[in-house]
Amino acid sequence: MNARKFFRSFRYAFAGIKEAMREQNFIFHIVATVSVILAGFYKGLTITQWCILLLVIGGMLCLEMVNSALERVVDLASPSLHPLAKAAKDLAAGAVLLFALVSVIIGVLIFFVA
Repeated sequence: MNARKFFRSFRYAFAGIKEAMREQNFIFHIVATVSVILAGFYKGLTITQWCILLLVIGGMLCLEMVNSALERVVDLASPSLHPLAKAAKDLAAGAVLLFALVSVIIGVLIFFVA
């Protein structure tokens, strides 16, 4: 891979992040991220707690972007309502919800139990 293609891939990645910023759920997660980071500074988290928290935050944001990408691909492939298209979208949304619930549990453990 030459340097031009390498740096072009970053441009595409940033375009993807910009596209995600148009999603209501992604904005919600960004606001939650800022709130959690501020709370982490206030509480004085350990380096281990910060690492766990940042992994969870990064995972949540990435999963939300993958969910949005999958929704777009499903919409493109199946413009009409199809049971398999619905199932694919529901599965992706369920994955986001499950990760969000686990993230909340991890946050409670870090901020209130540890």
